[in-house]
Amino acid sequence: MRSIYIKEVASYFNSLIGYLAIAFFLLITGLVVWVFPDTSILSSGYASLSGFFTIAPYLFMFLIPAISMRSIAGEKVDGTFDLLRSRPHTFFDIVLGKYLGIITIGLLAILPTLLYAASVYLLAFPSGNIDIGSIIASYLGLFFLMSSYGAISIFCSSISNNPIVAFLLAVFACFIAFYGFTAISDLPTLGNTTSFIRNLGIQEHYDNISRGVLTLSDFVYFLSLSALFILFTRGHLGRSFTPRKRTLTAYTIAIVVFFTLNSTALLPAAGRIDFTTDKRFTLTETSKDILANLQEDVSITVFLTGKMPSGFERLQTATTDLLTDLKSYAKGRLHFNVIDPLSGNQQEQQAFIQALQERGITPTNISVKTDAGFSQQLVFPSAVVATAEQEITVNLLQQKNAAKPEEALNNSIENLEYAFLSAIHNATQSTPNFIGFTEGHGEPSDLELQDAMQSLMPANQVGRVHLNEVTYASLQQLKVIFIVKPTTPFSEADKYKLDYFIRQGGRVIWAIDQIDASLDYLRKTGSQPVIGRTLNLDDQLFLYGARLNYNLLADLNCSQIPLSMGSVAGQSQIQLAPWYFYPILMPTSTNPILRNLDGIRTEFIGTVDTLETNGIKKEILLSSSPFARTITTPAPISLQMVEEAPDPVKFRTKPMPVAVLLTGKFPHLFENRPTPAGITETAPPLETKDTKMVVIADGDWLINQTNNKDQSPYPLGWDRYTEQQFANKSFMLNMVDYLLNDERFINLRNREVKLQLLDQAKVKAEKTTWQVINVVAPVLLLSIIALCQQLWRRKKYGQIKRVQQ
Repeated sequence: MRSIYIKEVASYFNSLIGYLAIAFFLLITGLVVWVFPDTSILSSGYASLSGFFTIAPYLFMFLIPAISMRSIAGEKVDGTFDLLRSRPHTFFDIVLGKYLGIITIGLLAILPTLLYAASVYLLAFPSGNIDIGSIIASYLGLFFLMSSYGAISIFCSSISNNPIVAFLLAVFACFIAFYGFTAISDLPTLGNTTSFIRNLGIQEHYDNISRGVLTLSDFVYFLSLSALFILFTRGHLGRSFTPRKRTLTAYTIAIVVFFTLNSTALLPAAGRIDFTTDKRFTLTETSKDILANLQEDVSITVFLTGKMPSGFERLQTATTDLLTDLKSYAKGRLHFNVIDPLSGNQQEQQAFIQALQERGITPTNISVKTDAGFSQQLVFPSAVVATAEQEITVNLLQQKNAAKPEEALNNSIENLEYAFLSAIHNATQSTPNFIGFTEGHGEPSDLELQDAMQSLMPANQVGRVHLNEVTYASLQQLKVIFIVKPTTPFSEADKYKLDYFIRQGGRVIWAIDQIDASLDYLRKTGSQPVIGRTLNLDDQLFLYGARLNYNLLADLNCSQIPLSMGSVAGQSQIQLAPWYFYPILMPTSTNPILRNLDGIRTEFIGTVDTLETNGIKKEILLSSSPFARTITTPAPISLQMVEEAPDPVKFRTKPMPVAVLLTGKFPHLFENRPTPAGITETAPPLETKDTKMVVIADGDWLINQTNNKDQSPYPLGWDRYTEQQFANKSFMLNMVDYLLNDERFINLRNREVKLQLLDQAKVKAEKTTWQVINVVAPVLLLSIIALCQQLWRRKKYGQIKRVQQ
């Protein structure tokens, strides 16, 4: 076998045609990966070789058949195959020797492409900021792909006596093996066999490895596929010397073993190795537990697809990669598909878009670079997680006004696991969580809280709670109570029930305005005294470890309001002016509730102090900016303040806390005190449990603005004056997830994916240089090797000829 292997490799490089085939492969690859704008690494902006590994399987469909077409068919044409059989070699020796020769030639062909990795390494920002582990895994996937193509191609060469026919057969067979099964699996008539058929194709397994993950099932697939076609090749070559029945039996056993190994015998998640540096394809144990314990089928539909900028394509790839991983751990309970809402004619597109908008899925308008400049395109960065009874929309795009587009998309990728697992967990809950918003103390109306309540409804039962009427049995069913901007005092009976709810493990979100301030009142009167509200909650919050101060926060990082700035020709001139009492809170806490969140819009917010309380853990969630000050009672505020230039000395201070998280066993407010008047029902005995609560010195952040024309609510966090969307809704949903679920669940938001970009300044200045290096250098190097090898052969065999003469 060794002699056959050496002969196979040497005979290929003895001809310039062999070098020409490899040179053509390297030239096409270099142009596609480095020059053509739609696929160029330099145009993508990311320090990644994913473009090369995406196009490589299609180029290898021609390269490997070209290498192997003469391996056996050429021997038959030249009449040397019978001579080869006369030597002391078995058919397996012949097949394996030639097969290993093909693999070696293929490896030598891709060896110059390591220059691509070195170039990306030097072009990264900063230099060396690439995922070397992922590149190693991708080259490993390329080796497995080449091994499979080589086995298929040598079989095609064995069944033909013409090398050209063998080449064409091999190209067709490799295409079917790589893409054919994927295309067949997309047919709508196949039903539940889709996954099985797709798993028989090379593409499914190659894509898994090329992204940076090797599983035992992928390794077994490529090994078994190569072994199957090597067996077919040996069987065909030895058909004249082996009884047909024995050959067919061997074929049957091999096919059965192949299907068994690649269907149910091995779990796709077994023997998993994540080569990526940041382990971005390794699910947390929390995710694995949720997926392993699914009791019903979950269907996920993704609408982010189509031709998009490289950043959105990266988000799309990361989404499908994650769903592939989730599916592998779900034991057949999870299925996903990707739908393009913009496919079909214009009428079909409009109907589909309208249907999505009715479900609350809105498109994002992005700019796409074209040959003629830039064009606008709609994308739908959303997905729907559905069960038989529940449907939850997942927003895939985490927008952040202060972040660059690449950073925002990277933040979105980091949030994917949490977003999908949260939706899956909420959609498959056997019993819904009951969430209540208090009423009876001047709280906002249902219209003002509509988006907050509607946003919580897909996964929970949400309603209003009147503490004066609620029973202890109802309190035991409730999981979370929102106390949003009350304006009238709480009775002792109300506080008694709240105390009972907290001690039995209930969660509370206190969104309290200690100061009575209103922009509408200011517009009518021009000024307003800062007066504190009497809510009768200070003693309860003080006991729990928090004190809401009677002050207002004025912050230079604030929203804007429309004000009249004079008149021209009798017409009022309305302009937007910064209003320091509408602070925009930028999250700086490391708590996963706030990770990657944009600013949170507030109105007339105060500050919070934490107090020493045994057994209670305090964590500051939100603070003011370093450029803020407080106004305490009884100082007045007025709209004239917008005309005053802020004094930097007064506004320069340390960030002041405005929201705190309290965790622990909270003390009994009415311990050693008589039951207050109004309590007619005896409270059941209970043991105080650990629980959590959040205290925020503002209630307006939970109130949605309304359209003055038709009184329809705007989305929570939407500022109708500046037309900006803030992260109020995401903050609320994350907070509820944190309060309701195990802390490990919200910690899914702590996943980090390293952003790896190219040095754009270097790319712009040296673009042509790097293109020439990566397109010309591999071909030039190969040409030099070919020339040296041919000169060496001419010298060696020329001397032999002269000696013979």
